[in-house]
Amino acid sequence: MTDPRPMLVLALDQTQAMIDTIGADDLDLPTPCPEYDVRALLGHLMTVVRRIDLALTGNDPLSIPTVTPGVTDFPATWKERRATLDETLSNGSVLGRACKLPWGTLPGVAAIAAYTGELTTHSWDLAKATGRTDLLDDSLAKYCLPLVQQFIPAEPRGGHVPFGPVVQVADDAPAYDRLVAWEGRKP
Repeated sequence: MTDPRPMLVLALDQTQAMIDTIGADDLDLPTPCPEYDVRALLGHLMTVVRRIDLALTGNDPLSIPTVTPGVTDFPATWKERRATLDETLSNGSVLGRACKLPWGTLPGVAAIAAYTGELTTHSWDLAKATGRTDLLDDSLAKYCLPLVQQFIPAEPRGGHVPFGPVVQVADDAPAYDRLVAWEGRKP
């Protein structure tokens, strides 16, 4: 596998751009991710960026809650955590490091690719909830689609595979539609 860090950086940039556009009026909007409104999804993204760093530094990403509580300034918190992660990503040794993830232990190169998919999907969730799909980078969906199709089984879903059933879309549907449909969301 090629170095996945540039695509993770692109996903981090896209997520940050999305977070920077969220206003107070958006926080209570529902998202396509059924368990989260925009506020909760932002709290989850604060956790995700920290979990990526924990995993890549050999620590336990499950040591922090799924949703970071008490954040009042999401852009500032994201940027602080992002700066820490950027420093971690600058060290090429992260690619070969064994990383504990919520679903197993993987080499850093695979963990980075997996988290790129999570950030890309949650950016779409935010974009869809807030009407900002114009901020999405199609190259991320094109990159992540074959990865999620390879590593997230079509069946079974639910339980230890935390996705709804695959939603059928046309083979020539836009890449984001195919990506999120594979993950059980209705594009």
